[in-house]
Amino acid sequence: MNIIVLVKQVPDTTEVKLDPKTGNLIREGIESIINPDDVHALEAAIDLKESHGGKITVLSMGPPQAIDAISEAMGMGADEGILLSDRAFAGADTWATSTTLGKAIEKVENYDLVLCGRQAIDGDTAQIGPQVAEYLNLPQVSYAYDIEKVTKKSMVVKRRLEDGFEKILCPLPAVLTVIGDMNRPRYPHVARLIDACGEKAKIKIWNTADIGAQTRDVGLEGSLTHVIKTFAPKFKRQGEMLQGDTETIVEELVGKLKENMLI
Repeated sequence: MNIIVLVKQVPDTTEVKLDPKTGNLIREGIESIINPDDVHALEAAIDLKESHGGKITVLSMGPPQAIDAISEAMGMGADEGILLSDRAFAGADTWATSTTLGKAIEKVENYDLVLCGRQAIDGDTAQIGPQVAEYLNLPQVSYAYDIEKVTKKSMVVKRRLEDGFEKILCPLPAVLTVIGDMNRPRYPHVARLIDACGEKAKIKIWNTADIGAQTRDVGLEGSLTHVIKTFAPKFKRQGEMLQGDTETIVEELVGKLKENMLI
């Protein structure tokens, strides 16, 4: 089974800070990591490889330093990596990002499954996996919790819902987005990590021309949405003191809760 895993390098923090002048994320002084949900997708791919054979290709889009995320993934057990890095890719929204990743996947060609995390901690859109599936015209299963029976043509995927689980018989090839409860990722193996960081590491770097894309379809130019302004919301607490005897206060409080549709 040949598997492509999409990974993203993100800031190692959930407390995102914005530059008040530019509105951009402040990344200086913040360590970068593989997006947590993507690590679970990689672990799922490694489990499938150990059970069914095949190879794992890690695919990422980002600046040159994102190669560190690919090296870490190869240290965990991926066989090869591809970094999509080009100034033309900068400023991409989820649509342009999915188009870029989709074109790269088409170039890889021989694959049975595409795995990625449910969402990235720096954007929280959860749109990339489904949009890549739409671009490739492949069946998709989101919120994958477990992969059960696997054959050459299909697999049974258990996905989490708000009120339980659902089992889906999914034809292959397909795109799955996994959640953090799916597994417990392993640590990178030191020897594999050293090899992944060496000169002979099986990591390719592709640009716009390599994937056969037009600049009008990728990056900021290919984005359907544009950020006009980015700012941190200001929260202001409002309170009201209720006075009177206990019965009156309770009655008034219940009335206000109903008025604001809180009960």
